[in-house]
Amino acid sequence: MLEVLRSAVSIINRLHDVLLLVVRKLGLQLSDKQLHFWILGVIGIALFVAVDVAFRWVSKWSISALSFVYTLTVLVVIALSMEVQQRITRRGTLDFNDIVAGIWGFIVLLGLYILVRTAIQFSSKLYRKMTNEKR
Repeated sequence: MLEVLRSAVSIINRLHDVLLLVVRKLGLQLSDKQLHFWILGVIGIALFVAVDVAFRWVSKWSISALSFVYTLTVLVVIALSMEVQQRITRRGTLDFNDIVAGIWGFIVLLGLYILVRTAIQFSSKLYRKMTNEKR
């Protein structure tokens, strides 16, 4: 996991250097904060459009599908943050398998939640059907 992060940092650093070079070649006088403003703004808009299109497509199936995608995304960020924090504070190791285990925990418990919710909904519909037939 540490090697993956180091590789990602290396790529980001190279992109940062290339962007600074391009900005200077264009004669723009942008501070680092201004550069972050524009680059993250453009990345954010591109990501928003992609996510908006994807979520509109997924929402045709179910709002719960959107909830799953959003929750999974947030959990990946939380799990990665926990691993980085463990590495920084030396209270654990930076281990990709820990992230995978955490995500599997969510998926298994979500499956159980869906089974219980479905059983309750089915029982409720069956009860209503049985009580309406007796009238």
